[in-house]
Amino acid sequence: MAGKRTIRRVLIANRGEIAVRIARTLKEMGIAALGVASDPDLSALHALVCDQVAPLGGTTPLETYLDQEKILAAAKAMGADAVHPGYGFLAENASFAKAVEEAGLVWIGPPPESIALMGDKLTAREAVAKAGVPVIPGSPALSDPALARAEAERIGYPVMIKASAGGGGKGMRVVRSAEELEASLEAARRESGKAFGDDTVYLEKFIERPRHIEFQVLADRDGRTVHLFERECSIQRRHQKIVEETPSVALDERLREEMGEAAVEAARAAGYANAGTVEFIFGEGGKFYFLEMNTRLQVEHPVTEMTCGIDLVRHQVMVASGEPLAFTQKEITRRGHAIECRIYAEDPANHFFPSSGVIRALVEPSGPGIRNDTGVYEGAEVTTFYDPMLSKLVCFAEDRRAAAERMERALRSYLVLGPSTSIPFLADLVAHQAFLEGDTCTDFIPKYMEGWTPRADKKAEAALLAALAGPARAGGGGAGAGRGREAFDIWQALGRKGL
Repeated sequence: MAGKRTIRRVLIANRGEIAVRIARTLKEMGIAALGVASDPDLSALHALVCDQVAPLGGTTPLETYLDQEKILAAAKAMGADAVHPGYGFLAENASFAKAVEEAGLVWIGPPPESIALMGDKLTAREAVAKAGVPVIPGSPALSDPALARAEAERIGYPVMIKASAGGGGKGMRVVRSAEELEASLEAARRESGKAFGDDTVYLEKFIERPRHIEFQVLADRDGRTVHLFERECSIQRRHQKIVEETPSVALDERLREEMGEAAVEAARAAGYANAGTVEFIFGEGGKFYFLEMNTRLQVEHPVTEMTCGIDLVRHQVMVASGEPLAFTQKEITRRGHAIECRIYAEDPANHFFPSSGVIRALVEPSGPGIRNDTGVYEGAEVTTFYDPMLSKLVCFAEDRRAAAERMERALRSYLVLGPSTSIPFLADLVAHQAFLEGDTCTDFIPKYMEGWTPRADKKAEAALLAALAGPARAGGGGAGAGRGREAFDIWQALGRKGL
């Protein structure tokens, strides 16, 4: 193992709520949190929270948070000795991880070789299969329609076309018959090439009504590897997770142990170090198959932190500095139940179309068992340049029913005036009887929430008016009070003449 490195100044190569969340742990550890910001983000919350911020110049992701040279130049200029990529942007870019290390900086993430291996779904499948981890029946890389037809017949319809380099639902198509295959294959290749610069696709057996269950893993640089139990992430829209929870109602202790061991073996097969997530497709009859490995911190990591009492970012930094794991598998315990809802600036009643604008008023939920990892403040502007996630709301309680009820109450009290948000949709979702009964397969939204429309909520409006009229607001409010705020008629903003 390489020698230990002292980490005093960390560049967070990201933005939004994850940059804020990382910065807060760094400060608790006595480490300087260094940030970067595009032109639209110079007054964003992460830029206000960080100890020092380097402007990147520009607006688009390609000319800002995806520009490796700019990020590395900022790290050098601010005297960073380590880089934490968060998730998204450059977090799973093996060449960037290698460039960070070649610049003499500590990469707070897995080795570049592990990122490259697991970043290609075909090589990842091969590696974990050799380690004895179950994989979904699939094909090699495909471009020839005749070979695709033969492979689909061998696997058996329905099949799913997947992008080898992909993620986030890009380059994916479900094909239920031979007649659909060729057109779907070409469409998936076009989408994959546009999204990832690589049009390689392959086939997998499509599992009907699956659950998406993943295991958090953590490994040190000497190969000691543990898992921190599972998260269920089955409720998705357009293959993007929006609700996550732990533990999963689908697992008994035998399956939980078996899947946890498979996750650890998958990580070892990748020569893994640091935090990562092994994702499985879970089908009927308790069968599970390796899906992919995310070589980074996951969006949904707070539910694991809430139930295990472990700060994953802190342990990422410790492992990156050369420290051994602070606990063994037997020493990891958890209690209670945690649910996370991703809060987006989007309109669920209009196909989840992104929304933008100034946040005129913001009332965040609080109370026992409530955590809100946010990247915005009242007066901040939500732009169209980046992912529209505003925050991640997490609720913890002693059991699942209590956690769901707490989440519904928290969402009903979470008020944002300005851009449309997914909050009312999520509140109705977690209150749905099917969710409460644990029927949380990946078809939940089309099956139970199709045609959803928001309901009028006079109590929420009254609470918002009370908050707007409160004496604390006269003093300016939160982190960015006054920024972008203009006088406005509350009744006009609510579209009503009175309660």
